Amino acid sequence: MSVLAGQYLDQPDLPASRNYCEQLTRLQAKNFYYGLKLLPEPKRSAMFALYAYMRLVDDIADNEDGRSVRQRIDELETWRAHTHRILDGGDPQPFGSNGAGSVTDVGRQLWPAFSEMVRDYRMPRKIFDDVIAGQRQDLEPEPFETFEQLHTYCYRVAGVVGLASIYIWGFEGGAETESLAIDRGVAFQLTNILRDLREDAARGRIYLPNEDLAAMNVTEDDLKATRGGKAFRELMEFQIQRAEDYYARSQPLEERIQRDSRPTLVAMTQIYHRLLKKVAVKPERVLRERVSLSLISKVMIAWRATRSR
Repeated sequence: MSVLAGQYLDQPDLPASRNYCEQLTRLQAKNFYYGLKLLPEPKRSAMFALYAYMRLVDDIADNEDGRSVRQRIDELETWRAHTHRILDGGDPQPFGSNGAGSVTDVGRQLWPAFSEMVRDYRMPRKIFDDVIAGQRQDLEPEPFETFEQLHTYCYRVAGVVGLASIYIWGFEGGAETESLAIDRGVAFQLTNILRDLREDAARGRIYLPNEDLAAMNVTEDDLKATRGGKAFRELMEFQIQRAEDYYARSQPLEERIQRDSRPTLVAMTQIYHRLLKKVAVKPERVLRERVSLSLISKVMIAWRATRSR
């Protein structure tokens, strides 16, 4: 459950909803918050609402709070139904409660700001259906045999975030720019997968494709046991290069979005890309610890990004 569970429950008005979304983003979005702060209003508040939606949906699938897989799937479908209701112009008031502190109770603080965001920026319904499909995929995990299967997952959990973001930021170039935004989101998610390899393996989740593991003579047991060595380093080098390719192929994106939003995209991209490069220096480090950037590094990246307007 979100660390903000139980807060603001008696005041689901629009200002309180915006505040809730900003506070959740500040506490949870370790790599996004500093970039999002560079946006002008009302884009900044819209991005906080978008992040809060994504965060709370992720909480439904990921938090170990005693709910069964079936209960979590039902919760996701409840969210899908209410999301559709709002996208169709319905009332954003709470859709019911499963008890104080439940995900739906926390969600009631999201909906006014979310409703404002999807109305003002005309978000396509498919974005949110695909987000929920990605969380269902995490609840009913199956090994990825090929990179194509992994790419579908990366699109659902991160590519759609890039797609939704450019609707808020403003963009030109139509479907080609949408594709670039999806590629940037995939680059971020591939970076996350490498950074979180040890933690995910401990939870029984292996996101690297089986075809890549077999080609490099690395097994799932090797990853779960955090065994390094030459084969592991070669596997990581291959995955790092794949992520680099997605950063490179999405490079034209910055020039396609509105100028007042570019510093945010630049900052977010540099934070994630620098994280990937830090992993590349010592790939086996991900088997021992969670690789991250310091707070001062993120602040400096954000400051320099303001000069890219």
